[in-house]
Amino acid sequence: MISLIIPAYNEELLLGRTLRAINDGARALGEPFEVIVADDASTDRTTAIAQEHGARIVSCKNRQIAATRNAGAQASSGEMLFFVDADTTVNLAVLRAAIRAMRKGAVGGGCAFRFDAPLPLYARILAAVAVPLYCALRLASGCFLFCTRPAFQAVGGFDEGLYGAEEAAMSRKLRRQGRFVILRETVTTSGRKLRAYSAGEVLGLLARLAYGGPRMVRRRQGMELWYGERRPDPGFSSKGNL
Repeated sequence: MISLIIPAYNEELLLGRTLRAINDGARALGEPFEVIVADDASTDRTTAIAQEHGARIVSCKNRQIAATRNAGAQASSGEMLFFVDADTTVNLAVLRAAIRAMRKGAVGGGCAFRFDAPLPLYARILAAVAVPLYCALRLASGCFLFCTRPAFQAVGGFDEGLYGAEEAAMSRKLRRQGRFVILRETVTTSGRKLRAYSAGEVLGLLARLAYGGPRMVRRRQGMELWYGERRPDPGFSSKGNL
């Protein structure tokens, strides 16, 4: 059994696309699988869309990504856990490669990723730096991380004291358990934040996080990019997303 766990808060616009891709890829594997949507106090049609696509709903009211990921994992049954963001599309190739890696002894890993288009110029430059850097540092991106259940349990899951960068912390903890891989296969995640926020806002936030150090991600204050009111995506087209 593989468990695909999707944390979601007010994701009615993109969740359907994510679930279609997951279901298509998982069915093509020919492996038993389950899809769990950890609905973190959504007030839109997130739950209804998840049900329409056959996902099991885990309801929680954390408004914190690490705790919501953990809630989904605790409700899951699989020996292989996949954490996929609600705005991210996966494919058969990346799922197959991840399963192959775990069956060959890896405790977990991540993969390359790209943002969907269009992106403003500053975001294209930022992505050109950030994506290879994540891979070089052997860190799973927040949009796609996988691990075995024994490894997940051994490290105690995601650090619920973190309001951001929980995937980087999880990557480091898993590396201490054994082989941690970054796959060449790629997932596609939404660039909506990079389109909705200006270069000054995004780069200013990153600079404050870098200056403030680890303590900055242990509080919700200052993490508006992730926990503030969601801005409309200027590049969004509703066609095919529900």
